[in-house]
Amino acid sequence: MPPDFRETGGMNDALAPDALALHRALVTLDTHIDIPWPPGPEPFVDGPRRVDMAKMQRGGMSAGCFVAYVPQATRTPANEDAAFARAIAMLDHINAMGRTENQITARVALSAGAVEAAKRDGVLAIVPCVENGFAIGTDLSRLAEFHARGARYLTLTHNGHNALADSCNPRRDLGDRDSEHGGLSPIGVRAIGEMNRLGMMVDVAHTSRDTMMQAAETSRTPIVSTHSCVSALCDHSRNMTDWQLDIIRDVNGVIQITAVSAFLKPNAKPDDVTSADFADHVDHAVKRIGIDHVGISSDFDGGGWFRDWKDAGDTANITIELARRGYDRGALEKLWGGNFLRVMRVVEEAAE
Repeated sequence: MPPDFRETGGMNDALAPDALALHRALVTLDTHIDIPWPPGPEPFVDGPRRVDMAKMQRGGMSAGCFVAYVPQATRTPANEDAAFARAIAMLDHINAMGRTENQITARVALSAGAVEAAKRDGVLAIVPCVENGFAIGTDLSRLAEFHARGARYLTLTHNGHNALADSCNPRRDLGDRDSEHGGLSPIGVRAIGEMNRLGMMVDVAHTSRDTMMQAAETSRTPIVSTHSCVSALCDHSRNMTDWQLDIIRDVNGVIQITAVSAFLKPNAKPDDVTSADFADHVDHAVKRIGIDHVGISSDFDGGGWFRDWKDAGDTANITIELARRGYDRGALEKLWGGNFLRVMRVVEEAAE
């Protein structure tokens, strides 16, 4: 990779065929994809979803972390039970995506090695995950049930504080103060210990800065932020400051730069943002903490997309832009999944 990352406009047409061939050869893992719920269009039909199996195949996206997302609600036993039931049903739906249909084969992959094997076998890899610790309420035994259904990371919070931790986006309509726990709650600390024991990655996207810092200190394994951008280029509560990036590096974790337009440029709409803006965030993070701690995600079907990465079928445009800036094959392998799979392996090996 060259020492400078030039900011030029447009695509180098001469580079595109080589970059496309390279893109097809990579394990391209998108670490955060939402699924419609209640179940929407069939995942094996090229339809209105931003990610379906046909678009993944067409765009050279070889693997995805599909999340069972649970919205925050008032913390009552009934609401927590309903959130848990929803997450279980969504995980079952994600697992059912591991099949062959319309001449496309997808396989549920529950380890780093399984993701890589799926690529070698020419099939798509599906990694189940859960977003928002509200789904367990205060019952840590529910983490084992998620793990048994394949969940390989838990995003500690979403918008709004929960019983585990403070969010970076308090929900005033739910009565949230700026901070409720001062970061992690005591049960949140125990939840991270249980995730370490089970072999689930700790995802700090959506958490407050205190929560993120304390999660890094508490976890025996590296933390990840599966869909965030950097504050230095766009000052948004969902983005990570340079000192947070330093923590990610210091614990050997990874930040996955994501495709949400308002995280990439202040107050931007998707049509205002391009892959060059996305690559600027990758560049900044790489320069700050090194190529071993940065990755790529979309948050497709959860709000993420922009002008030239509007769905999974456009995924090669990201590789083309990064290759144009001088990222070589080794760097692209790390950005497109290698770094995340490294953390996944560490978490697997540390599990009891």
